[in-house]
Amino acid sequence: MSGKVSTGMESEVEFAALRSLTDFMLESARFQLPNFKDPERWMNRVNNNLLYYQSNYFILAILVFIIVGFLHPIQLLYGTLAISITFGLFVYITNHQNSTVKFKRDHPLVSVCIVIFAGYFIVLLLDSVAVFFFGIAFPVLLIFIHASMRLRNIKNKVANKMEIIGLKRTPMGLFLDALGQEQVSFM
Repeated sequence: MSGKVSTGMESEVEFAALRSLTDFMLESARFQLPNFKDPERWMNRVNNNLLYYQSNYFILAILVFIIVGFLHPIQLLYGTLAISITFGLFVYITNHQNSTVKFKRDHPLVSVCIVIFAGYFIVLLLDSVAVFFFGIAFPVLLIFIHASMRLRNIKNKVANKMEIIGLKRTPMGLFLDALGQEQVSFM
């Protein structure tokens, strides 16, 4: 499962290898609560595990989202629709502010009806939006718990060193860089 994608930069992005279930969760996996008194070391463990197990985490998130979709298909669909419509309206309104103000001034009754309908729609779909967010938030929580508790092994440390020095770029590495998460070495 190692493929390359060109980003237009000097180095290509490589998808990280899918780690075995034994390494990810079973026999060879070692877990320990992080030292909550040393948040820097804890975040370093999380970042390094996010980099090393990123393909496993991606599959875990997709599987949990699918399970939530099977358990609550209509609510998930409505929640996805509500979030998409809200996002689309936000983008439209922020990009066309002058026309929105003019529309509200020229058509006050229609504007009030739209606000009332949108409010009703949001209240009606609140349950569905909660299911959608659960489908997103629960996998993130599982990933964070695993990344916090999974102790690193030698292969993990070597793979992370290659990411840190730039020999290998992965989607998670780019994501963590975009979030401003420095990858610090605590071998």
